[in-house]
Amino acid sequence: MKKVNHSLLGGGGSALENRKLLNFWARFVISIANAFTFLVLLYLLFYADVKETSRDLVNILMGAYVAVLAKSTDYWFREKKDHEHEEEMESSKAKYKLKKGENQ
Repeated sequence: MKKVNHSLLGGGGSALENRKLLNFWARFVISIANAFTFLVLLYLLFYADVKETSRDLVNILMGAYVAVLAKSTDYWFREKKDHEHEEEMESSKAKYKLKKGENQ
């Protein structure tokens, strides 16, 4: 029996499991980068000495990032259909049919 090494970044298990895990980490890293950028903009807006003309640009970027953070929060906490879960279920049904000899 072959030993499968599972890791947090994929590499063990089925291709579908690896893709789900890598998608999670990609989305997580993008969300962290968005939050970090938002915090940098907050720092620039309230604590750094920024020229008046640049402060207008920071305000515009801040408004844009509020929408980005809202979308990111919506992604993580909204109820949604998981297409990868559906794909996994269809795959397991197909394997079951193959074992039963029902696939024609």
